[in-house]
Amino acid sequence: MRVFKFGGASVKDADAVRNVGEILRLFPEDKILVVVSAMGKTTNAMEEIAHHLYEKNYDEFRNLVAERKRFHLQIVDALFQEKNHPIFTQVKTIFNDLGNRVNVPSAENYNFEYDQIVSLGEVVSTKIVQAYIESLYHNSAWLDARKLVRTNHAYREAEVDWTKTERLITSAIDALADKKIFVTQGFLGHTDEGFTTTLGREGSDFTAGIFAYCLNAVDVTIWKDVPGMLNADPKWFDNTVKLDSISFREAIELAYYGASVIHPKTIKPLQNKQIPLFVKSFLNPEAEGTVIQSSMENDDLVPSFIFKMEQVLISVTPKDFSFIVEENLSRIFAVLSECNAKINIMQNSALSFSFCVDGKTNLSCLQEKLSGEFEVKINEGLELVTIRHYDAETIDRLTVGKEILLEQKTRQTARLVIKNVMAE
Repeated sequence: MRVFKFGGASVKDADAVRNVGEILRLFPEDKILVVVSAMGKTTNAMEEIAHHLYEKNYDEFRNLVAERKRFHLQIVDALFQEKNHPIFTQVKTIFNDLGNRVNVPSAENYNFEYDQIVSLGEVVSTKIVQAYIESLYHNSAWLDARKLVRTNHAYREAEVDWTKTERLITSAIDALADKKIFVTQGFLGHTDEGFTTTLGREGSDFTAGIFAYCLNAVDVTIWKDVPGMLNADPKWFDNTVKLDSISFREAIELAYYGASVIHPKTIKPLQNKQIPLFVKSFLNPEAEGTVIQSSMENDDLVPSFIFKMEQVLISVTPKDFSFIVEENLSRIFAVLSECNAKINIMQNSALSFSFCVDGKTNLSCLQEKLSGEFEVKINEGLELVTIRHYDAETIDRLTVGKEILLEQKTRQTARLVIKNVMAE
C-alpha cells in the first residue's frame, strides 16, 4: 500500500481533479490510499459558515452554504457528462442538510459545533474525487475517516487513539481487499460516541501519516504545487533551493519552527515505522521531488528560512519587581492556556518574560488576565525568522533595515524577532 495526500490546491477545480486521476494512472500496479483535503479555500468558507450559524446570523449562513453548494456542483458538472450521476444528489444532500441546521439547536461547545460543520468540506471533496476516480478505474472505494480514526474529545485539536485506530483501519481495508484505490478524508476523526472531531488546521498531512502507520505503507507522497521541500517559502524569499533529501530529524525541526510544507505531527508515525515521505509536485509528477527518511548522511544543509509574519511580542514584568521564578511562569502559562494562545518563541530575564504569538491571538484576553499582576508591553506587526544552518552572512542579509528585538541561537538554528525600521 502507498499513501498519497492531495491538498486543497490540488483539487481546487475540475481540471485539478482530472490531474489527480492522471497522477494515479502513473502507478497502475500499486494499491493506493488517497487522502484528500477540502477543495480550494473551502475550509475557510466552512469556518465562516460555522461561525455565522453559532452566532445565529442566519442570512449570512444561508448565503455561504448556497455559495459552497454552487462551487462544488460546478466542479461536478464539469467532471461528469451524465447529469443523473449519483454524485449530484450526494453533493446536494450534504449542503441541504447543512442548511437545515438552522432548525437544530446549536451545542454550547463551539469547538464541537465547528468540527461537525467544517468537516463537511472534506466529506464532499472526497465524495467527488472518489466518484471521478471510480469513473476512470472502476476499482475504488470511499472510506469515512469519521469512522476509522478514533480520537479523544478535544474538538479541533483531537488526539489519536492509535490502538483502536489501527484496528479500525486495517479491518476496513481487509473488507475491501478487491479494491486498488481508496479515498478518504484528511483532518477528520471521531469519538467513541461517533461524534466528528478534527485534528487541527492543516491536519491532512497527519492523516496520511496515520493511515501509513496503520497499514505499514511502502511510502507516503504529499503532492504540492512546489517541486519539493524548499529552503524557504517562495512568497517571502527569492532564489529558493529544493532540498533533494533530508532526514526525519531535520524535517521535524523545520516543521516545528513553522515550515508550511509538512504538518509537524506527520513525521513521528512515519519515523516509528521507517516509512519514507516524498514531497512532489502535482504539476510535474514525474520529477523527483524531496525524500524524507531516516538517514542523516544526505541532509542538504544549505540554510533554510522560515518566516512567520504579523507576530506580536509581549513582555511581562512583575509589578512588585520580584524575580521571574517558577511561580510567575506557572501563572503566565495558565493565562496563555486560558486565552488559547500558542507561543512561537520565548525568553526570560531576571525581571521580565517575553514571548511571541501570532497576530490573530486574543490579545485583549491576555492583557486583561495578566495586567493585574504584571506590567504588560505589546509590540505588534513583527516578523519571526528562523534560520536553520545559519551563518553570519545570512543573518546580516536578512536584517538589513530591521531592528532585532529578540534573538536566540543554538549551534544550528538562529531565531530572530525583527521589526522593519526602513519604512519609519
